[in-house]
Amino acid sequence: ILLCSLFPPCLHGKRPCLRPAPRGPGPGPGHGSGLPSSRYRSPESLLDCAAKAVAEKWAFERVEERFERIPEPVQRRIVYWSFPRNEKEICMYSSFQCRVAGEEGTSATPSGTGNTASAATAPGAGGGSTPGTTASTGTAGAVGTGDGLPFRRGIRLLETGCVENVLQVGFHLSGTVTHKVAISFDRCKITSVTCGCGNKDIFYCAHVVALSLYRIRKPEQVKLRLPISETLFQMNRDQLQKLVQYLITAHHTEVLPTAQKLADEILSSNSEINQVHGAPDPTAGASIDDDNCWHLDEDQVREQVKQFLSQGGYYGSGKQLNSMFAKVREMLRMRDSNGARMLTLITEQFMADPRLSLWRQQGTGMTDKCRQLWDELGALWVCVVLNPHCKSDEKMGWLKQLKKWGDMDVCPLEDGNYGSELPNITNALPQSNLAQDSLSRPRRTVFSRAVEACDLHWQDSHLQRIISSDFYMSPSYQREGESLLFSPQGLPLWLDHVPTACARVDALRSHGYSREALRLAVAIINTLRLQQTRQMDIYKHQKKELLQRGITSTTNLEGWVGHPLDPIGCLFTTLTETCRVDDDNSMDTGAYNHVPVWGSPDSGESYLTLALEVALMGMGQQRIMPEGLYAQDKVCRNEEQIVAKLQELELDDLLVHTLRKQAVQLLEAGPFSGLGEVIHRESVPMHTFAKYLFSALLPHDAELAYKVALRAMRLPVLESTAGAGDVGHSHHGISIVPSRYPRWFTLGHLESQQCELASTMLTAAKGDMLRLRTVLEAIQKNIHSSSLIFKLAQDAFKIATPADSPPDITLLNVALELGLQVMRMTLSTLNWRRREMVRWLVTCATEVGLRALVSILQSWYTLFTPTEATSIVAATVMSHNTILRLSLDYPQREELASCARTLALQCAMKDPQNCALSALTLCEKDHIAFETAYQIVIDAASTGMTYSQLFTIARYMEHRGYPLRSFKLASLAMTHLNLAYNQDTHPAINDVLWACALSHSLGKNELAAIIPLVVKSVHCATVLSDILRRCTMTAPGLAGIPGRRNSGKLMSTDKAPLRQLLDATISAYINTTHSRLTHISPRHYGEFIEFLSKARETFLLAQDGHIQFAQFIDNLKQIYKGKKKLMMLVRERFG
Repeated sequence: ILLCSLFPPCLHGKRPCLRPAPRGPGPGPGHGSGLPSSRYRSPESLLDCAAKAVAEKWAFERVEERFERIPEPVQRRIVYWSFPRNEKEICMYSSFQCRVAGEEGTSATPSGTGNTASAATAPGAGGGSTPGTTASTGTAGAVGTGDGLPFRRGIRLLETGCVENVLQVGFHLSGTVTHKVAISFDRCKITSVTCGCGNKDIFYCAHVVALSLYRIRKPEQVKLRLPISETLFQMNRDQLQKLVQYLITAHHTEVLPTAQKLADEILSSNSEINQVHGAPDPTAGASIDDDNCWHLDEDQVREQVKQFLSQGGYYGSGKQLNSMFAKVREMLRMRDSNGARMLTLITEQFMADPRLSLWRQQGTGMTDKCRQLWDELGALWVCVVLNPHCKSDEKMGWLKQLKKWGDMDVCPLEDGNYGSELPNITNALPQSNLAQDSLSRPRRTVFSRAVEACDLHWQDSHLQRIISSDFYMSPSYQREGESLLFSPQGLPLWLDHVPTACARVDALRSHGYSREALRLAVAIINTLRLQQTRQMDIYKHQKKELLQRGITSTTNLEGWVGHPLDPIGCLFTTLTETCRVDDDNSMDTGAYNHVPVWGSPDSGESYLTLALEVALMGMGQQRIMPEGLYAQDKVCRNEEQIVAKLQELELDDLLVHTLRKQAVQLLEAGPFSGLGEVIHRESVPMHTFAKYLFSALLPHDAELAYKVALRAMRLPVLESTAGAGDVGHSHHGISIVPSRYPRWFTLGHLESQQCELASTMLTAAKGDMLRLRTVLEAIQKNIHSSSLIFKLAQDAFKIATPADSPPDITLLNVALELGLQVMRMTLSTLNWRRREMVRWLVTCATEVGLRALVSILQSWYTLFTPTEATSIVAATVMSHNTILRLSLDYPQREELASCARTLALQCAMKDPQNCALSALTLCEKDHIAFETAYQIVIDAASTGMTYSQLFTIARYMEHRGYPLRSFKLASLAMTHLNLAYNQDTHPAINDVLWACALSHSLGKNELAAIIPLVVKSVHCATVLSDILRRCTMTAPGLAGIPGRRNSGKLMSTDKAPLRQLLDATISAYINTTHSRLTHISPRHYGEFIEFLSKARETFLLAQDGHIQFAQFIDNLKQIYKGKKKLMMLVRERFG
């Protein structure tokens, strides 16, 4: 009765928990473990029920002040129940993540006053322990954490019997777990820990965990004593003196100086210690004025965050910081005041990051990973300030701190390095001046939304009723006419700016009020449904006008997907959490069950169908592409995250019905939907969303699936003919004024998603000619990137030609048409993959058949360059492998060959330089075509062809058995050549030697014809001497041309035509010698002497060659007598 008078009357109405029959001094071993050890269970005594409530809510000092004398049994029960009872709380402070099986938390109806809320139980709330409740935890299923974390290591220490000498003295627990461990606690919270291991971490060490779990799981094995002051009170003077002396003796080295100091102060009547009534007792619990919160090492939090930030963009540091954010959310969900405290410490270190000033000075943006961490930081502060039970002074303190951070120059902006015009979180309507210049827009930081959220409150009576009851509806007689509070069906609405309303939901969920969050989420969805219905009514009246104009004004200033508060993700997670199947024996966490919506008049409606519906609404919302790389990237990332969540749902009949209904509404919603008939030019594309819809709908409603996907294929921002759209105001929407293209930084990603959507449709439409034709038209109309169309063509070809079955000719034709479009798009532009594209097209046409090959050969000029047509296309078509692949008969082979020859001649006429040789090769087997090709070469030789090209064709002619034609082409090539005196390594030298050898082999006439050309074109002495030497070694005319006589005599250098060549060679040596001597260095003297030796060999071929050479040397000695060393070497070698 004594204790019951302390606790509020509402306690008596609670159901007391059952416990095992008590054994010994404490309650049974089942307490805290959830593992019953007794066959018989009995209700808890009234003393235990009251003691548990008092131990959790009241400081022991307050109990002592209220009652002059507290019986010892009552004190023992209060002290016993003051230790934490929930293993999840121990886990929360000893590991990054924890998950307790079977955990049930409390749910409360929040009010703006901060008073204790009603205790309506909500499954899955994840709240902290409540009076009369013990958390079911066990070793096997306690947490889903890694074995290396302190909690797991603590469990192993406990299970291996490492915990010894456990003693509880009042509110102080001590023991030995390898090291000496001491724990102080108060009101079911650990307030301080000490361990001999010297742990430096934000988490409790494994030794503290082991001792705590020992106390929770084995309370009956813990020696329990009252606070030491109570024990001392029972001693007389002699006993007290003996206690003190024994204590000093046992620890004289540690406590003797302190004991003497205290004794001196006590004996001094004027000392401060004698002015205070009583004496401190560390085992008596906290005082009334002490904060009741769990022990958190603030210095370690600061140090670890600082360390993680200093590691820059490394993957591990970002992961650790995200885990710390998750820990904050976990604390909020447990309604632990350390959540906001820890977030403050983290934010302080984030603001002190030296990289912020560096980025600001350099004008560069932070990395995406870092940007995402700041976003999460801002979102967490919104959750904190929206705590439905936070006190007004707490909120004012947070607001002051947030404004201080936001006013700092280094504080990151909400949308990166770009300003944006977004509505205030507390306003559903935008600000008055929409066309204001970007420079005059208010500066919005990552904390702006949290600052704005401080203005929100929970006192609204309608909001209170929504979150308080599952059955809050308007009376049926009030349902006619317009209402801002209820739908026509009587369901409650919450007319608030959608992201703001969802922030409330997230705050409720984050603080452990899952049932209330569900109720508000349902009200928001009912509001969105009603808005969607009214938007469709508006569109019906404007449909004709909008379709005629072909453009629309945008109805959403900011989109819900990619929004900093992630409203759609918040609603989806809140709704699906209550439907998740949690099986502790299964690793599958992706299973969901339908849970009916409490209070819903629609019996077929579940939280899972609502989750799907709101995700589809949000994804299908038409919205302008935001400014800035980061904002655009966040839109794409958020889309992919929502789609990934949707793909976890196994679609049953209920979900398919919701999917079909919402897809139809999105198609018919006009400018309010991204899938409407008319959208703004800068509207965010729906490709990623439509790909999900297509895949999900296809097995159930193929017609609808294709309708959605084909509608979503468009990408208006790339349409050159598209207008800027109506940028004026409309009575139901607002438009962004400036046209920002090409500032779509994610355009490449968006185009690839468009390609993925098209590829998915092509795969599904395989074998269906009509569907394939429709998809093909959509691709040709909407995809503007040749590389993406080529990828689609390759995908279609791969799908159409499986390895283990015959090819699908319909899909092959689609692949071919796409390939032809790529050829036309890239014909006049540079593309590094062009050769690959051409080869692939020929392969594809070969698979389609003969007619496809004939078609591309006949229309080559619209698809290929002349070089591609001859060297790749025609050559591949005429190859032996192609003939075998198609199994062609003789008429078909002739038809193909005729087309190839026609192509070759046309290409040779258009580009003889690059196509002549290929044309001759292709026309070999047709005499008329070959002669025509040869004549084209001859006609072009004098104007447009280089000596290299002509030499190549000449060699080909010789190889094909046309030596005279080869000689003619070689002669033409010689007229284009000019070989200087110092070009003795020129690549054309081999061609010149070959041409002279050819002429020599044909006979004296041909040699006589080509030597003047050689003398005119070649001025390199070594090359000329080489030609001269080769011509004198054998008799001309060895080729044996029919009808010609061969004398078999060697030619003399004294007679034509070799005389002319000899003179030119000697002249070249003389000129080259003088040129080399002009700039010769001593290190080249030896090389020069060897050059003169070769010159002498050439001089000696003439009748008076020795005389000419001697004169030549004498001239050198006279002219270059200044080069004494060189001339000395000349005299030594040549006299």
